[in-house]
Amino acid sequence: MLKRIGVLTGGGDCPGLNPAVKWVVKTASDEELAAERGFQFEVIGIRDGWRGLVEYDHRRHPVLPEHTAFGDGDHARLLVESEVRTWDRQGGTRLGSSRTNPFNPDKPMWEAVMASMEAMELDGLIAIGGEDTLSAAAKLGARGANVVCIPKTIDRDLQGTDYSLGFETAVNVIVEEVDRLRTTAHSHSRIFVVETMGRYTGHLALSGGLAAGASHILIPEVPYDVDVVVEGLKKRREDGHRFSIVIIAEGAKAAGKERVERQASSKDGFGHPTLGGVGGELARELEEKTGLEVRAVNLSHLQRGGVPCAYDRRMARGFGIAAVDLASRGEYNRLVAHQGGIITAVPIPQNLHEVRKVDVARRYDTRTYKAKNTLVDL
Repeated sequence: MLKRIGVLTGGGDCPGLNPAVKWVVKTASDEELAAERGFQFEVIGIRDGWRGLVEYDHRRHPVLPEHTAFGDGDHARLLVESEVRTWDRQGGTRLGSSRTNPFNPDKPMWEAVMASMEAMELDGLIAIGGEDTLSAAAKLGARGANVVCIPKTIDRDLQGTDYSLGFETAVNVIVEEVDRLRTTAHSHSRIFVVETMGRYTGHLALSGGLAAGASHILIPEVPYDVDVVVEGLKKRREDGHRFSIVIIAEGAKAAGKERVERQASSKDGFGHPTLGGVGGELARELEEKTGLEVRAVNLSHLQRGGVPCAYDRRMARGFGIAAVDLASRGEYNRLVAHQGGIITAVPIPQNLHEVRKVDVARRYDTRTYKAKNTLVDL
């Protein structure tokens, strides 16, 4: 007996997606597991997230065989273990991604997604993504689709799970880049303001800043007073420090001000604004108030690039195996989650857009804008 599951990656790319797809395929095609469950899975890789299902046309572009390159108009092909064997060593997503929203209020496309899943003869679908991708999956599940979700976002702000793929690699990137900046900062006695991603939450900025030894960390959860930062930087200089590193999340804002948007009218398919530039604004203000030399660096997409670190490879393996296990048991409309140090599964949270924020009371000193010196989970 043969069953068929699809797998897609949606939203922004990040390290950990390819390893997760690898372990979905590897677990689905495992012969010993197939003997135990009484059927064999085959896996269909769907190109460019939800867009692949929206635009799929089985009459003109059927599901391609394994090891076939996607051509124009192709949106699905068979994935086999021999092809994905080395995918865990690769960053980004080999399947491609998009920010297509099947439930876009201006142009709903979810019926096309359901029709494509039926045309592909999918028994289930594994969606790997962040809040937007998984929210769409939850809505499809409520309409009768069989979906399993794997969490990914370098912001690590999803409800229902303590960890999401890509976070630890992104933290490593922040540390590596700050280490490089530190040599220049020390040589020229400068202050560097480093802007990280983090639209609504500061998990990435806080963990990255803590590991990199930043003097101040500014997060979206706590509007900052620039004068507090100024006083802290002046105190460091008086104490003999030649340089300082200030980490600021892209969604952080000064008290009484709005978030800085790169393009005020630019929004993606899910209605999110394009942020960026708060680091530059802070740098200009700090230079004016301190009289010291200040430079701004926006890490931007560097944080999402590169190969996955060891932790993300291991987590992707566990998440991929768990997702196929859920599908094999017919336990759909579930989110693979990491809770209390173990991989488990929970119903797809209905409040995914209520992002999981930093526990400020436990982890963040609101007086100095630094991580608290306490033993808490990282």
